[in-house]
Amino acid sequence: MSDTALTTAAQANGHPAGDPVEPLRAVRDAPVGGQAVLEGVMMRGVSTWAVAVRKPDGEIAIESFPLVSWLKRHRLLRLPLIRGMVALVESLKIGLQALGISTNAQLGEDEKEVSGGAWAGTVAFSLIFAIGLFFLLPVGITSIFRSHIGSGIEFVLIEKAIRLTIFIGYLWGISRIPDLQRVFQYHGAEHKTISCYEAGLPLTPENAQRFSRLHPRCGTSFLLIVMIVALFVFAPLGKPAWYILFPSRVVGIPIVAGIAFEIIKLFGKYRSKRWAQIAMWPGMQLQKLTTRPPDLSQLAVAIAAMEAVLAVENPEDASEEDRVGMEVVA
Repeated sequence: MSDTALTTAAQANGHPAGDPVEPLRAVRDAPVGGQAVLEGVMMRGVSTWAVAVRKPDGEIAIESFPLVSWLKRHRLLRLPLIRGMVALVESLKIGLQALGISTNAQLGEDEKEVSGGAWAGTVAFSLIFAIGLFFLLPVGITSIFRSHIGSGIEFVLIEKAIRLTIFIGYLWGISRIPDLQRVFQYHGAEHKTISCYEAGLPLTPENAQRFSRLHPRCGTSFLLIVMIVALFVFAPLGKPAWYILFPSRVVGIPIVAGIAFEIIKLFGKYRSKRWAQIAMWPGMQLQKLTTRPPDLSQLAVAIAAMEAVLAVENPEDASEEDRVGMEVVA
């Protein structure tokens, strides 16, 4: 990387020339995103997604796949709120496929690949667990003190405080699990590689290492926004009977997610504005629990996944229609 490129990136991030430039942050969005997987990274553009995995023998295995977003199938799917729900389900589907590929890549020749049925069962269990832990459990705990809570607003505020506590506690807990540390390093590698690309610098491990492991479009930040948006969505319901209360939290999840998607889309668009940086700050700090500084070999894997996408498409040529749905994929 040239000194000029580094200086330009530093100045774009508020660093005068000659000052320390770590960590750098890209100041623009590109329609690329990704996800950490087991010993690897998935990257996606608007027409392609790819997975790069470091196999047990040290080789980097790369697989790429064509992508036709569901959002292109009908104009109705691109309407505000609806597009967020569709984009998130699509990202979940791709992410699970990538996770399956990375898991099978770690198996030995005499080991049997994980079947589709096993993955379907795992996904179903994970979704039920997440809904129960983050939506139904807080409602249940709050309902215990229902008779001592005066108004519906107080009920929702207490419920959301419990939900945020559970959410942050959960992230803190899993961040202490040794087996997840490498996944979190690959998460950091994914963010650094995307930021390096967004800054327009050559994709090398050394260049990517200079960037922050935090990214405005990270799913961790999105989940925090979901928790906050839920406060305003459910507050008008007050504290109805349990047979309305519990189903409302489940039915309301897509609405909450759709609104949160529009908010993080706005933050990403205006990420260089001071008000957006202030609003994004809590979510960015939360990412410190789900990312870890990667090493150069892990960055090489993330770059391999990105280059597999760039070999097929140029995200910079994407139309506004193509970019819809790419706001929460980092």
